[in-house]
Amino acid sequence: MSGVCIAQSLKIPREPRTGEFDKIIRRLLETSNARAIIMFANEDDIRRVLDAAKRNNQTGHFLWVGSDSWGSKISPVIGQERVAEGAITILPKRASVDAFDRYFRSRSLSNNRRNVWFAEFWEENFNCKLGMHGKRPGSLKKCTGLEKVGRDSSYEQEGKVQFVMDAVYAMAHALHRMHRELCYGYPGLCPRMASNIEGKELLNHIRAVRFNGSAGTPVVFNENGDAPGRYDIFQYQNNKSTAEYRVIGSWTNKLHLKMDALRWRTGDPSLPQSVCSLPCRAGERKNVVKGSPCCWHCERCEGYHFQASEFTCELCRYEMRPNVNRTGCVPIPIIKLEWHSPWAIIPMFISMMGIVATSFVIVTFVRYNDTPIVRASGREMSYVLLTGIFLCYAITFLMIGTPDVGVCSLRRIFLGLGMCFSYAALLTKTNRIHRIFEQGKKSVTAPRFISPASQLAITFSLISVQLLGVFMWFAVDPPHTVVDYGEQRTQDPQSARGVLKCDISDLSLICSLSYSILLMVTCTVYAIKTRGVPETFNEAKPIGFTMYTTCIIWLAFIPIFFGTSQSAERMYIQTTTLTISLSLSASVSLGMLYMPKVYIILLHPEQNVPKRKRSFKAIVTAATMSGKLTQKGDRPNGEVKTELCESMETNTSSTKTTTHLGDREVTELQCIRANDSLQPQMVSVAVKDRLQLEERGNKLELEEQAQMEY
Repeated sequence: MSGVCIAQSLKIPREPRTGEFDKIIRRLLETSNARAIIMFANEDDIRRVLDAAKRNNQTGHFLWVGSDSWGSKISPVIGQERVAEGAITILPKRASVDAFDRYFRSRSLSNNRRNVWFAEFWEENFNCKLGMHGKRPGSLKKCTGLEKVGRDSSYEQEGKVQFVMDAVYAMAHALHRMHRELCYGYPGLCPRMASNIEGKELLNHIRAVRFNGSAGTPVVFNENGDAPGRYDIFQYQNNKSTAEYRVIGSWTNKLHLKMDALRWRTGDPSLPQSVCSLPCRAGERKNVVKGSPCCWHCERCEGYHFQASEFTCELCRYEMRPNVNRTGCVPIPIIKLEWHSPWAIIPMFISMMGIVATSFVIVTFVRYNDTPIVRASGREMSYVLLTGIFLCYAITFLMIGTPDVGVCSLRRIFLGLGMCFSYAALLTKTNRIHRIFEQGKKSVTAPRFISPASQLAITFSLISVQLLGVFMWFAVDPPHTVVDYGEQRTQDPQSARGVLKCDISDLSLICSLSYSILLMVTCTVYAIKTRGVPETFNEAKPIGFTMYTTCIIWLAFIPIFFGTSQSAERMYIQTTTLTISLSLSASVSLGMLYMPKVYIILLHPEQNVPKRKRSFKAIVTAATMSGKLTQKGDRPNGEVKTELCESMETNTSSTKTTTHLGDREVTELQCIRANDSLQPQMVSVAVKDRLQLEERGNKLELEEQAQMEY
């Protein structure tokens, strides 16, 4: 029958042991959703199954379907009406054969001696005993033989009488057909039919018969040898205080069922459900139990899988995720760093404050461009450095902006350009200081390329290396945007996000910054080398402090940046860390190099006055003295001695008195002799060097004053 599936098939032993039926009930409960139990068993076994269900407190759980061996019999359900309530049973559609009733009622002990079981039936039917050899021991009543069936006992024709009679007639018709075919015109059995007859041949004749049966219904067999099914369908129902079998339908070639007559439980007309497994919910696939196609386990499609069919789950495409009920795939939402995000607000606030401060410094320097403080700072290099600081702040907005080809291009250009501007300018300044003092130890000739124009040329040459690298990057890998679905691909698909970003890997980003970091490290090295110059000379010490602090910032940046590469918040943390590091390094340069100058310019203008210019020959003299003393291996507190001599020279110049060479010699000798540890030969060397410097001093001083400002 279509739609019917067997979850379990159990056998009742021919001689069941104690507890066997309880075991059967427990086995049936293993598939608790399969409630309909179809029984092909005799009356006694049916009764014992119902009794076991009652003992195991399963009254009302099972839906019993009985074969014609149950039919409409009372014996299986006596005393267990509640357990059997709602049972569906069938009986072949039957009709009473009146001729059989007349014949059977006329039977007695005297005219039915050929039936060996008739005497036993007589005792059972009339509840009496036939003589000493009766089959009912202990019975007090003795059969007289004059009892009459249907008069002295209840009588109802057995329901299968019609089918037994039709079966006998079918055999008779088949033998008759065979006789006509094999023994046509021959009375009795011919030799062909008397011997060598196969059962298959007789079966073919039986299947070919066609006649009207004892109840007037046609007897015919189909190609499978089955007679047409004609059944009455009953349901055992409790109607108030009585229980009875009620006809609810029939089967004659097709099912005829009275649905409104069904009663599954007292007063409940709803149709119960009996399945081996409940239907799987959306997003679950069926894992069929082997050997039982109607039984399965429901397994949820996990991860990024969706329910592709009733029995399979498939993986969504990489850029998609399963929908809420996992019946299909939907695109993964795409996110970016938003302007209102806390990860963006803090860097933007720092950058805006830095841009305002940098703009204020630039405006101040432009307004007081010709004052001594601004001139002493090296105006051209100061503006280059301030431009780099401004770019370091401004890159924050490009890093937070919505990625597109234009934004990605600007990121590549300006990401390392701000740092490159800053540290190229600082490197050029510290390198000039170092070269001046190193040259002074060797010669009174001024080093090459120390003029403002030369410094600018060197600075922009260093910057051009960064730009060249960026343009090569453009040529090899043109900028474009990508959606990274792996960065926030979490185990829970509903939390997965695609990150819209520029196609700049961590390695490419570090390579873009590496040249600027190289400039920064080199500048730091020169800052260390020039840390011993006079405190007021060309910002050497503020530059040193700036570079030390900047190195600390970037040393902290590297582990934070790479340590969060596996984090789900990677985009936010790395962008925020990078932009804040750039802003902090710019703030250090701005605060240490320019804020003190702005403070003096605006709040203490009385200090913004010209000071005595030291000529290059004076600087070289200090460096030469330091070098000579060092070469002799006896120079304690050398820096103090040099500054002492400079101070004496400064005092001499400030008086603006013209002395002869002899007076200057006396001055030098006094300065040198101020240290008792100096040897006499060192004094003569110093005087000699001083005389040589004096001869070339005027010319060098004019050239140096035109080229440099201190």
